[in-house]
Amino acid sequence: MTLQELKYLVALADHGHFGRAAEACFITQSTLSTQIRKLEDFLGVTLFDRSLKRIRPTPIGQEILAAARTIVEESERIRELARHMQDPMSRTLHLGIIPTLGPYYLPLALTLVRRKHPGLRLLLREEITPQILDHLLEGKLDAGLMALPIADDSLHVEPLFHEPFFAALPAGHALAKHGILKVSEIVNEKLLLLDEGHCLRDQALDVCGTGNIGREEVRATSLETLRQMVGMGLGLTLLPALAVGAGPRVSRKSVEIRPFRKPVPGRTIGLAWRKRAPFPETFERLAATLKASLPTEVEPV
Repeated sequence: MTLQELKYLVALADHGHFGRAAEACFITQSTLSTQIRKLEDFLGVTLFDRSLKRIRPTPIGQEILAAARTIVEESERIRELARHMQDPMSRTLHLGIIPTLGPYYLPLALTLVRRKHPGLRLLLREEITPQILDHLLEGKLDAGLMALPIADDSLHVEPLFHEPFFAALPAGHALAKHGILKVSEIVNEKLLLLDEGHCLRDQALDVCGTGNIGREEVRATSLETLRQMVGMGLGLTLLPALAVGAGPRVSRKSVEIRPFRKPVPGRTIGLAWRKRAPFPETFERLAATLKASLPTEVEPV
């Protein structure tokens, strides 16, 4: 049994298809099939159910796959340690970021990182929180920028900043006459939400409760869609502080933004990475860089 065979095992499990897995491994499909069969013969078990449209690990295959992922990850850690012994900030990181943060925070964050750590290359992937967590645990992502809390003992989480929420109201709405709102004033209003899976949806429900969810046929998949829906008079929503000033000029005329009285609702954004990840100093220094230069709209934690 070799490390390369274990990498083939992980690739086939991830892709669920011999052809796509072989392409990802830069080998022929027949070579991949032969190597998997060789591994199965060595172990004396069947690792994959090949009768399904998407190839899936057998029950024993699932257990062996989990161990194989750990071995492959540790081998990468050894390689990373050797490669970046001199400079932990000269490497490539695959970074996940939630969609309600990415468009509004990334321009500043990338500028900071490039200026402070020119040797650090960030490959970005915008995904909702459950996907980021899955890909972190699978090793497809190195770190994730997400809203906290994150309940996973295998991850190290470093809080970066607290981001207040604002109320977005249709122009002319009765509540727009108030300069500052109480949370209690919006609990009976029709609340527009993001689709299932977005952490901001759950945070809005925590703030406002579930009794006033808008029963609209359109389900928003982005903050900008929500902003447009508010401008059409379909209801109100909560916007994170960094997103408030980013809307198009047209929506600014049809949407009015109001702050909340203290205690102001909001969310805490943090950087998460695997505790067993190679060279944790990279993530620690990245987090320190981001915390050192915060946007004026957010608060330090």
